[in-house]
Amino acid sequence: MTLDLQLPVDAATIRKLLPHRYPFLLVDRVVEFEKDKRVLAYKNITQNEPFFTGHFPDRPIMPGVLIIEALAQAGGLLTQLSHQGDTAGRMFYMVKVENARFTRMVVPGDRLDLDVTLKRLIRNMAFYTGVASVNGEQVACADVLCAEDTR
Repeated sequence: MTLDLQLPVDAATIRKLLPHRYPFLLVDRVVEFEKDKRVLAYKNITQNEPFFTGHFPDRPIMPGVLIIEALAQAGGLLTQLSHQGDTAGRMFYMVKVENARFTRMVVPGDRLDLDVTLKRLIRNMAFYTGVASVNGEQVACADVLCAEDTR
């Protein structure tokens, strides 16, 4: 698949590039992209998110693990967009998370901005560093290693 890349990258194109689907697709749009370097994407957090049913019914908070997953998905989009979608259909998995920090809660009504930079490529693995923020304030950060399933 060759992409005719135009920003912003919409949800329909994101679904072509990532294998995730509802309720686990955690990126709504890509607004900035530098090939093999950086991506800025976002996820709109609505009160209808399925995870709010149990986390927590009277005080909905986005689970930190899903914020990290959103950063990893944005990293996957960085890789896919950098390769013009040629890696579509290949499966990549998050295999390591380091230096995860959570500094603020993410709640319904927030727009979760996902700023991810490619630190290095090693054979079939990509090492990303990501910062998640709301209204310009950092809410979480982590270094994420993703590897291709070569089975």
